[in-house]
Amino acid sequence: MSDVKAEVVAVFPNKVKIVVDDLENFRIAEESLRVGSYLKIADNENAVLVAIIENFQIQAREDGSQDYVIEAFPLGVLRDQKFERGGDALAIPPKTVQPATIDDIRLIYGSSLPVKDRFCFSSLATNKEVEVPVDGNKFFNKHIAVVGSTGSGKSHTVAKIVQKAVGAKGDYTLNNSHVIIFDIHSEYRAAFPEANFIDSASLVLPYWMLSGEELEEFFLDTEANDHNQRNVFKDAVIKSRKDNFQGGEIEKQRIHLDTPLPFDIGDILKDAVEKNTQVNGTGELYASGPKKGQEKTTQGSLYGRLTNFVNRLESKINDRRLDFFLGEKSRIITFEETLRSILGYGEGECKNVTVIDLSGVPFEVLSITVSLISRLIFEHGYFYKRLRCAENANEKINNDAPILLVYEEAHKYVPNSELSKFRASKMSIERIAKEGRKYGVTLLLASQRPSEISETIFSQCNNFIAMRLTNPVDQGYVRKLLPDSLGTLIDKMPAFKQGEALLVGESIALPSVVQIEVCTTAPASTDIPYWDLWQQQWKDLAIDKIRDEWMRR
Repeated sequence: MSDVKAEVVAVFPNKVKIVVDDLENFRIAEESLRVGSYLKIADNENAVLVAIIENFQIQAREDGSQDYVIEAFPLGVLRDQKFERGGDALAIPPKTVQPATIDDIRLIYGSSLPVKDRFCFSSLATNKEVEVPVDGNKFFNKHIAVVGSTGSGKSHTVAKIVQKAVGAKGDYTLNNSHVIIFDIHSEYRAAFPEANFIDSASLVLPYWMLSGEELEEFFLDTEANDHNQRNVFKDAVIKSRKDNFQGGEIEKQRIHLDTPLPFDIGDILKDAVEKNTQVNGTGELYASGPKKGQEKTTQGSLYGRLTNFVNRLESKINDRRLDFFLGEKSRIITFEETLRSILGYGEGECKNVTVIDLSGVPFEVLSITVSLISRLIFEHGYFYKRLRCAENANEKINNDAPILLVYEEAHKYVPNSELSKFRASKMSIERIAKEGRKYGVTLLLASQRPSEISETIFSQCNNFIAMRLTNPVDQGYVRKLLPDSLGTLIDKMPAFKQGEALLVGESIALPSVVQIEVCTTAPASTDIPYWDLWQQQWKDLAIDKIRDEWMRR
């Protein structure tokens, strides 16, 4: 190495050009340089510029020998054992160029973060000995996006992040982390066997806590734009709420469609049936015929006009798949019981992680289900902040129990679509994306199709974990949202190995290609080994049991 001549021949705002006469011996110990390796360039100001190699070129000399040209992307400057981002502080001419040692690289990632703030779930892809910590506060109090094609390790990454978060504690059993995972494919129970697990069989949601818009989307045919059914529904809900209200008369008069008070869906159906079949007396009697002496009647103003509405209500009430929403338990569950269930505050035992298995929820009510739970968590944060501020006007931390909402396959809840069936979940999650951080509620969006996620929501993310993306549309979409200063790092996404990712955002010292650590316990998302299984002996299937399970949905 001492005999190798390496010198900077050109400095650009985003590139440093270096000529080396003996590339084979330009190394530290036995490690050869490659694309992605780090260099350190000393200048006259006792500072060291750190750059990452982007490419190599061979340059022929006149005497027939060769020089090697390295182009490197400047990352930042090491000065007084501290790393500062940006490469514009390089004095001219630079003195020496050397491969960076492991200690130099560790300084880049470790010197900028106090130990107590470090949250680590990955190491450098080019050198597994170098941990890549993020600032835990900046990572979790800003929204996070994890994107990657099928098989890239996306679900394992989400599981590892949450496992690390709930495992960071002192000498107490349970730390103060609160994570709610919306699991659409039944993957995460395996990764969190001790979690508060809720599936369609144990999920109970009070339909009466839906907002006015959510109520209309769920119970009405919004595409028909039928004002009659909308007015009848609204009046019946308000009347039922007032009839079930136990408070004073003044408070009763303030009840409206959005008031989160119980009402009986049976009352709504009964009222709709009555108006749909209503006939009114005219005060006149039949003078002759078989109805002689009977009062003449006329059809009510809504006679027969609510048939579709009545059929829709009856269909939903009788749908066994919707028992979690419209069954007897959902009518009597209290507000407090609902929140405790979702937040993992069980009787005698609390849980850091709540896994909500949505695989058994009918697709037509998936948006409403996600919307209601998301909105309840957001409003919980809002009112908790108000309560804390009212008790102490000088309180700086307005929510001392912040919550992370994890949306697996986020494009299925918040797609880049204006269809009415996604309206409820989009509105709730977009509100959290815009305002949730103020109230201690943040998002982690995981998706294999980032281009199909609502841009309003995705653009609010400040931390990105971009894994292998093979779809050009998705690559372009992610590229558009990431900083322009990434150099060629972003071009590597299609070639990432399983578990490799581009980690970028406000929480990390500099954008880096990392290898995510292996899960403590993995989610049930491992690829099925078709070829191995197909070579085994024929397996009989219990079709009757499959049928029974099918019919229970």
